Amino acid sequence: MNSIAAAGRPQSHEVPAQPDAAAHERLAAGMTEAAAQVEAALDDLLPKPAGLHARAQEAMRYAVFAGGKRLRPFLILESAALFGAPVQGALRVAAAMESLHTYSLVHDDLPAMDDDDLRRGKPTVHRQFDEATAILAGDGLLTLAFELLADPATHPSGDIRAALVTTLARAAGSEGMIGGQMIDIEAPTRDLGPDQIIELQRKKTGALFEASCLAGAILGGAAPREQAALVAFARDFGLAFQISDDLIDVEGSAELAGKQVGKDAAQGKATLVSHWGAQQARDEAARLAMSARAALAPFGEAADRLRTLPFYLLNRRT
Repeated sequence: MNSIAAAGRPQSHEVPAQPDAAAHERLAAGMTEAAAQVEAALDDLLPKPAGLHARAQEAMRYAVFAGGKRLRPFLILESAALFGAPVQGALRVAAAMESLHTYSLVHDDLPAMDDDDLRRGKPTVHRQFDEATAILAGDGLLTLAFELLADPATHPSGDIRAALVTTLARAAGSEGMIGGQMIDIEAPTRDLGPDQIIELQRKKTGALFEASCLAGAILGGAAPREQAALVAFARDFGLAFQISDDLIDVEGSAELAGKQVGKDAAQGKATLVSHWGAQQARDEAARLAMSARAALAPFGEAADRLRTLPFYLLNRRT
């Protein structure tokens, strides 16, 4: 079992209260490099359209290659690197996570859910193709994710592969992302308080962030306390990310965001921005970023890019 001490890493590390410009530049470069690696892996691993069923595979690839920050894959790659996990296996896990995340977006955009016309600046899958094809494309991406995790090419250990499958299934299931989506759908008919809104957002959005960091740690054979530290980071980071996303919906533009804005208020969505107001929500996101940063203290300089990430995304517009 890998451990921070065994690898010679310090048990604590003093870092600035806020990352400086150089730290942001290093993070941006790292995210760009990781996105390129993940794009190449996805292109290799996604089925190439062929045969009478090619339309579903075309829609799968359309959805995946519509753009995006590849943030969850970045978390996997960075977390795995902390423990020296092989890059090729981490890229397969990253591709699985992005496939599952994209499935959730395809289904979330459907008329029965949020009825969106734009995703990442392009027509949503059901607009580009049709509703039935969008459903099948989402189903295809969901099942592909578990196929990739279960393949021995991802990791030679069956126990590790089973742990990865279990981690993703729990995060994506009824106690995770699906549960959060259910709360979100019913939110306009309920009077949710801050604690309930936080539960919604930690399930719908945060669960996959936690699973991403945990998956990297599992790949690297991290000790339980190391896994816990990364999950704590992801938990606070995920909520900060969601608050910033909700601020974009209130204050941003569709051109910059790449999707429709103003939907949350129009649909009566429950968000911390709508409950507290923009400034208090922004202050909470900043507090969460500091808390996420503190959770990574045991990893020292090796986690600097992860440590910078919450601050990098605080003032995003896309």
